[in-house]
Amino acid sequence: MNSYKEYMKVLAEVLDACDTNFLNQLYVELEQAWHKRSQVFICGNGGSSANAMHIANDFIYGVCPVKGLNVNALSSNSAVLTCLANDTGYENIYSNQIKSLAQAGDLLIVLSGSGNSQNLINAIKAAKETGLKTCGILGFDGGICKALVDIPIHFDVNDMQISEDCQTIVGHMLMQKLNESLKDV
Repeated sequence: MNSYKEYMKVLAEVLDACDTNFLNQLYVELEQAWHKRSQVFICGNGGSSANAMHIANDFIYGVCPVKGLNVNALSSNSAVLTCLANDTGYENIYSNQIKSLAQAGDLLIVLSGSGNSQNLINAIKAAKETGLKTCGILGFDGGICKALVDIPIHFDVNDMQISEDCQTIVGHMLMQKLNESLKDV
C-alpha cells in the first residue's frame, strides 16, 4: 500500500464485508461462558499471539470489571510454551494445553492470518475431541482452520497487518457489547 488513506480504505472495506452473523454467534458463546464461568482459550502466533493476550486482558477486565470472563491466552506462559515446544514440538504447544486445561463446554478462539499454522490446526482438533466450541478469526482465504472451526469469522484480505487489525477490532467490539449487556447483571 502506498498511502495511509489506502490502508484505511482497505481496512474499512474488509470490516464492512464481515458476516456479522458469525460475530453474533461468538458473542452468544462468550455471554454463555460468562454466565456458566466456563473457560475461554485464545491462541495465535506472532502478532496474533500478542492479540490473543490483548483480547484476553480485555475480556477479563473490560467485559465486566466486577467479574470478567474466565480467559486464558495460551501463549502467555513462556515456560509452558518453551517446554512443550522443546519436548513435544512447536506444533503441539496449544493442543497439549487444551488437553490439560480444557473441559467440555469451554470455548477456543484461534487467531490467524493464514489459517494454516499446524499448532492452531492441532489445537482445534484437540478442542473438538474435548468437547469445546471453536472459533477462528482469520484472514487471507481462511486456510484449513476456516473449515475446521464451528464459528469462522473470516476477513478476506491478503494483508497480514489488516488481518491482525481485524482480530483486535473483533475483540474490542465483542468486549463492548458484552460490557453493555452484563453491566446490570
